[in-house]
Amino acid sequence: MMSPIKSFLMLARYRSAFCQFRKNVRCCSTLQNLTSIKELRGRLHDLAGAQKAWGTVSDRSELFNHLPKDQSSLEVKSMKDSYQEACIPLASKSFLREKYVNFSNTIRIGRILEDLDTFAVWISYQHNKRTGEKQSPLVIVTALVDRIDLDSTEMSADHDIKMTGNVTWTGRTSMQVSMNLMQVQGGVMRNKLNAVFLMVARDPANKGSAFVNPVKAETSEEEVILMEGKAVTQKRKEQSQQSLLKVAPSNEESTLIHQLFSNSLSKQTVSFSIREKPENTVWMEDAKLKNIIICFPEQRNLYNKIFGGYLMRKAIEIAFAVALVHSQSKVIFRCIDNITFQRPVEVGSLLYLSSRVTYTEGEFMQVRVHAEVMTPETGELHTTNSFNFTLASKSVVKPVIPKTYGEFMLYLDGRRHFQEFKDS
Repeated sequence: MMSPIKSFLMLARYRSAFCQFRKNVRCCSTLQNLTSIKELRGRLHDLAGAQKAWGTVSDRSELFNHLPKDQSSLEVKSMKDSYQEACIPLASKSFLREKYVNFSNTIRIGRILEDLDTFAVWISYQHNKRTGEKQSPLVIVTALVDRIDLDSTEMSADHDIKMTGNVTWTGRTSMQVSMNLMQVQGGVMRNKLNAVFLMVARDPANKGSAFVNPVKAETSEEEVILMEGKAVTQKRKEQSQQSLLKVAPSNEESTLIHQLFSNSLSKQTVSFSIREKPENTVWMEDAKLKNIIICFPEQRNLYNKIFGGYLMRKAIEIAFAVALVHSQSKVIFRCIDNITFQRPVEVGSLLYLSSRVTYTEGEFMQVRVHAEVMTPETGELHTTNSFNFTLASKSVVKPVIPKTYGEFMLYLDGRRHFQEFKDS
């Protein structure tokens, strides 16, 4: 049976998406009047006081004088105060289309993730903007991509994409930003993607946390959205406490991994050490791909770290590759959840990406990408990100079978993420 929190989250998510969609849809002919996401990036550079060229240093020390001492001194903002719209003008700018199109003439989701990350930062700055302020004292970064749900039909590269979003919940130093992407299909503007990002505010030197403006609800619909944000925060805490890195698998999960293990034992010998792959399956260790990326200044963000959207794009591309190889047919992304940013990636680092199919069910695959960064001078490796993707194939895909205890835990973690996708 579905938990009360999960039931509430489902209801709130769809009420929120419906209200946002109903209120914000415009005729497609007006999209050309919206600010492009590229223009927003330029404005962000000015608002954050980012350095214009690599190697120069922007002095932000005097901005410490503008930081609030406590949250109570900040104005309580409404959700509409941070509401923003932007456009990805694919229809009118053919040169831009080349950047977003894939070999199926649909949208590269990795490029969309870059734009969502930029848009979430822009929305967060608008929420905390003060009258007459030309440069914000805050450094705002992405802490977590809570969830991204994608429509079962892909976005076209021939039509403009409308982006909308606003802050829907705040803590003391964090903000939840909810965003929607819409596109015309069959003459009708349709909701194609819903995303929830958790953003955090830092001081001007990006060394410590900073307070953010609280948000309030002005309507009954906004009250539901605000309650959803609180419920999502509680849900994150519960999931963290139940992580397989902290607690043992449940009784049901323990029974499942025992069945998987016993089904892969050799039938010819009575031994726990001789394993045989069941028919029409793949060992998990054979369903993985690895890549290494040199982090150049070109991919830096406003604060001279590697842009989180770029990291997400590289992760989603290697996830797509491993799913494509495993399924041997066209695949599409259906859900992205629980992308954690544990530490920033420095320019000049070597980024190791490891992707593997951790769980399959019917035509669906759960893919996990683990990112580690190595500092060349020391050779030390540190985990920076973990990514979880749900993809769908055109046909039923082969199950993956774990060999080691670590792979069994990856299998169960992938299964948990897939169950979350199915229940939503």
